[in-house]
Amino acid sequence: MNEYGSTMAAHRLELDGRERLTVSGVEDVERFDETGIVMATSAGLLVVTGEDLHIGKLSLDGGELHVDGRIDSISYEEQGGGRAGWFGRLFG
Repeated sequence: MNEYGSTMAAHRLELDGRERLTVSGVEDVERFDETGIVMATSAGLLVVTGEDLHIGKLSLDGGELHVDGRIDSISYEEQGGGRAGWFGRLFG
């Protein structure tokens, strides 16, 4: 089991240019809008930022998410980082 309480599902990121991102191992989408997507994955909390972001496909059963738009950054947040972290500044 990982720190999020589930068995480790396959986690993979595939970035095609800066316009298309495919993420596997997605367990939940916590927040999204046109400038940011925050998702819980089997490898931790993943934050994607950019412009005109859209979720093209979401399959929580299969754990896969497709993002279209201009992707500026992809980062992992530590669990328990609190609202003072980057996530808190972005969505606080």
